[in-house]
Amino acid sequence: MLATKVVQQLSSRGETLAFCESLSAGLASATIAQVPGASAVLRGGLITYATDLKVALAHVPQELVDEYGVVSPETAVAMAKGTRWVCDATWAVSLTGVAGPDSQEGHPVGEVFIACAGPDGVGVIRAQHPNGQELLHGDRNEIRTQAVDRALELLLNCL
Repeated sequence: MLATKVVQQLSSRGETLAFCESLSAGLASATIAQVPGASAVLRGGLITYATDLKVALAHVPQELVDEYGVVSPETAVAMAKGTRWVCDATWAVSLTGVAGPDSQEGHPVGEVFIACAGPDGVGVIRAQHPNGQELLHGDRNEIRTQAVDRALELLLNCL
């Protein structure tokens, strides 16, 4: 299981993790919290479903949101960087995108950006379906679950 690998790796390194979650609305944090030993690594996180909370809690500059929108790699990067600082974590992972059923800001359902901020900088991806398709697909919960899986995979790659 991806979450177990994340907890094991972070624990062995003495490092911590926080999340900034928009479309996943806490699912990534809950997925990590299911793993025994998670309390040694999971600092917490921010649920920034609303745009104004991305700005207020994760310190995403309003100008960035105005220019790129909330479903963008730029916003994902800012969310991760701000959360790493706010939560005082070694690593922070952010998820922003469209779970559906409708498009948002001209972005299609299934478009998700995930960023991972750590000691050496920030990486960002556009999440892809496991079969290689450019968008995640399924119902809202399937898209959210796939997004969390992609986020944990990105974190493991960063580690």
